[in-house]
Amino acid sequence: MDYSKNKWATTYIGLGSNQNQPLKQLQQACQALNTLPHSRFIAVSPYYQNQALGTQPQTDYINAVACLETTLSPEHLLNQLQTIEHQQGRRRNNHTHWAPRPLDLDILLMGSLQIQTARLTIPHSQIAFRSFVLKPLYTLNPHLEIPQLGPISTLLLHCPDHTLEEIIT
Repeated sequence: MDYSKNKWATTYIGLGSNQNQPLKQLQQACQALNTLPHSRFIAVSPYYQNQALGTQPQTDYINAVACLETTLSPEHLLNQLQTIEHQQGRRRNNHTHWAPRPLDLDILLMGSLQIQTARLTIPHSQIAFRSFVLKPLYTLNPHLEIPQLGPISTLLLHCPDHTLEEIIT
């Protein structure tokens, strides 16, 4: 895929937080996404509250998905997302998988791009197994096709049911 300044990729970003006022964290993240260079913020899904993954006791997460169009390369976008996470208090020195965090931003999809590097996998490797990703994605684009996986509606039907509760803002 060409990421020149005139080739826009519709990109979906997963947002999650369970620390330091999670709803406010996600709202601030959307504001930051709206200011990314060479990008246009399109929409954000409803916010959903769900149980945290893993065995470590922790508070529920608030999750959503944002849609934007960008000409940034996947690596440059990832750097920008990690900068936003850092600005909102995330520290990556904790290598605990599924640890509590003020903000988590993941590139879920970027057009029809399929890549796997040491830093980045697109589509996100766990996209088909996370209702807290699929449901918000579905609300943004019910006709979305996930490369190599199929229609989002089918994935959502077969996804393990996790407790999701829409938050009315």
